[in-house]
Amino acid sequence: MQCEVVQFEWAEQDKGAGGVNSSAVPKVKADSAGQPGRVGRLLPALAWTALGYNVLVILWGAFVRISGSGAGCGEHWPLCNGVALPVSPTLHTIIEFSHRLTSGLSGLLAIGLVGLALFRSPKGHPVRTGALLSLLLIIFEGLVGGVQVLLGLTATSTNPARGFVQGVHLANTFALLGALLLTAVWASGGPRLRLKGQGVLGWLAGTGLVLMLILGMAGAVTALGDLLFTPTGMTPLDTVRQDFSLSASIIQNLRVVHPILALGVSAYLFWFAGLVGTRQSVSGSMLQPRRWKISLHAIIALQILAGVLNVILKAPGWMQMLHLFLACVMWLGVVMLCYSALVGRPAPQTTALPQGVHV
Repeated sequence: MQCEVVQFEWAEQDKGAGGVNSSAVPKVKADSAGQPGRVGRLLPALAWTALGYNVLVILWGAFVRISGSGAGCGEHWPLCNGVALPVSPTLHTIIEFSHRLTSGLSGLLAIGLVGLALFRSPKGHPVRTGALLSLLLIIFEGLVGGVQVLLGLTATSTNPARGFVQGVHLANTFALLGALLLTAVWASGGPRLRLKGQGVLGWLAGTGLVLMLILGMAGAVTALGDLLFTPTGMTPLDTVRQDFSLSASIIQNLRVVHPILALGVSAYLFWFAGLVGTRQSVSGSMLQPRRWKISLHAIIALQILAGVLNVILKAPGWMQMLHLFLACVMWLGVVMLCYSALVGRPAPQTTALPQGVHV
């Protein structure tokens, strides 16, 4: 996936009274419909930092689950074992408590992002919406984690409700990353989304995002099943038989759903990326859909390979974390592909499309 998302254009501000030029700020091109205004350098830096930091927090949260440390603070939340600061903590307590601290810092970053967005951007700027949405999603993320702890849906719990909560947690995590990504892009001078007049393309993009969320939720349940019910068969087929034995949990029954969905969703996203990859964006070279088509095709192939290895190796912890990291990157790639295809006015279609498909 490309590291850069938006191509920066820098322009000098007007000279001040003393004849000294102001510091350079991101220049945002304007169009007849009005583009976002300038927001300086600090806000984009904070937004990109928050995005990268939250990916690390997500991976650390996965380590908490894999290490069985989810109950490290008992069934207490937001306190840890009934106190604000653990005394003589065990290793599991240290791991769980550190995750809570890092998650709390995510909240502080989101609050700072909202404050800076309100202070540095004009009314109506999309970065305000993105920052506020990011804060709300982080709050909900914390509440979902709290529910897991308070209901005892941690450590070795095989309660079917744990699978549902885990899926919701992952879907919200993806939504949070998407909101932070768009906030960072808008803070960096990226254009607004234009949903009106996109026709079938808008529906296809929305379908891709929803399918990716569903795939992620199914993956969360499968990862939970791999943790609680370690595959013991010699082959994947033996694991499937184990998952559908009379004594199997519903979490085991659902473990097979993710790999099946993965093939279908990956095929759809691969096709969709190819469909929009020839469109020309009006917003600069770094927002060309073709760039994100190539990136997404590559990450889909890599993620499928990682999924196959995960099954063959019987889901070791390190492989689960790598698989989750690639899932986050793939999700961000899908968001960026859809964004790059939908910004600006719909471009004239010059290539042949499948019969019945119009963008």
